Amino acid sequence: MAPENQDLNSGSNPDPGTTTDRFVFPKWANLLREGTAALALGGLVFAVVLITGVFSPEMSAIGYAPVQPVEYSHALHVGELGIDCRYCHTSVETTAKANIPPTATCMNCHAYIKTESAKLALVFESAEKGTPIPWVRVHDLPDFVYFNHAGHIQSGVGCVSCHGRVDNMEVVEQTEALTMGWCLRCHRAPEENLRPREFVTTMDWKAPGDPVALGAELRKEHQIEPSEDCSTCHR
Repeated sequence: MAPENQDLNSGSNPDPGTTTDRFVFPKWANLLREGTAALALGGLVFAVVLITGVFSPEMSAIGYAPVQPVEYSHALHVGELGIDCRYCHTSVETTAKANIPPTATCMNCHAYIKTESAKLALVFESAEKGTPIPWVRVHDLPDFVYFNHAGHIQSGVGCVSCHGRVDNMEVVEQTEALTMGWCLRCHRAPEENLRPREFVTTMDWKAPGDPVALGAELRKEHQIEPSEDCSTCHR
């Protein structure tokens, strides 16, 4: 027990055996604070770049090229043989949807050509049994989006503007984002995507001269005024 006259708050030096004036951690441990802050900030920046640059709608669907049940080459049929888009997609000029061709369309040729090809076994089976070929949709817009193929074709928007050079594709892939912003950019300035209507399915068509100037002439001639109203695409 301390003497009664000892002032416990006198401020005298503590017992040397209980001193705390030494570091618990080495001085270099102070760098952990700065390092942790830098990592946190860097991680945040990385996450933002990853989300906006990789997983954003502008990027996530581009390059999508699903494996189809039948190895159909557009490069061969369209590019080399010159088959027009409308031979298979018969409704593209008159309805909202560009139909997937029925097996009967394939058999118009393949009832006589490559009738023993193993690659076409599913086509022959489909024709014999009357069952559809389970094609996988490539350009698949959300259910809340309405898109009218006929309206665009009749306005002179070429297939290549949305689908790319399909005539060079062994496997069809998505080449454009097909986002609302992408569509609105064209609706606000459609000139560069307009061409004479007779060339809408010509994949390698080039404008004679300035394509934007030609598009402006066609826009005026056909009175093309694309709507920006929400109800145009969201019905």
